[in-house]
Amino acid sequence: MMTSPSFQPTPSIPFELRQSPIQGLGAFATRRIRKGARIIEYIGERITQAEADVRYDDESMERHHTFLFNLDDDTVLDAGTVHNESRYINHSCEPNCQSLIDKGHIHIYALRAIEPGEELTYDYAYERTPEMGDDAEGLYVCRCGTPSCRGTILAPEKKAPARRKKSASKAKRSAKAPSKSKSKAASKSKAASKSKAASKSKSPATSRSKSAGRGRRAAS
Repeated sequence: MMTSPSFQPTPSIPFELRQSPIQGLGAFATRRIRKGARIIEYIGERITQAEADVRYDDESMERHHTFLFNLDDDTVLDAGTVHNESRYINHSCEPNCQSLIDKGHIHIYALRAIEPGEELTYDYAYERTPEMGDDAEGLYVCRCGTPSCRGTILAPEKKAPARRKKSASKAKRSAKAPSKSKSKAASKSKAASKSKAASKSKSPATSRSKSAGRGRRAAS
């Protein structure tokens, strides 16, 4: 694996690769890394989102295992082919590193000071898509073992914004009975919406195609 012609070693990196309690090989600091330090560039073969979908079919995997990283809306880095040591930095829900995009390149930076012997980790934050079902959490399982582990390498679900309460004066005005003209208009709009809803329910369900972006890591 480490002698593969697709492996491109990085000189003078502050970590070494060895077995990780999280998964497979991991990256462990060999010297103190200061907060904010740029540690390594994440490299990979530059391919299109469409090509990434062809290469990796998440639905056929018992457990997700790819090295795809979204660079932009059109380009993905695939470290399953061309790669360096950054490919082996594991995910954690309590990371000590982060990934950042800078001028078309992805680099791994230290979020805090990292001591020798510590395993380097960053949050993969795999992008969620509307097509993901209830089994997605199990497919993208996390084994970082931290106290705040969310159980998945998927990005945290976005919370809906809290609804603002109406002021007392607005609430009173909205409670007034509508005029006759308004009442008719309202009934017409309701009827129209019901008609549209009925027509939608009668139409046959369309199959959803796999969404680009699924199974990709997202940089901060």
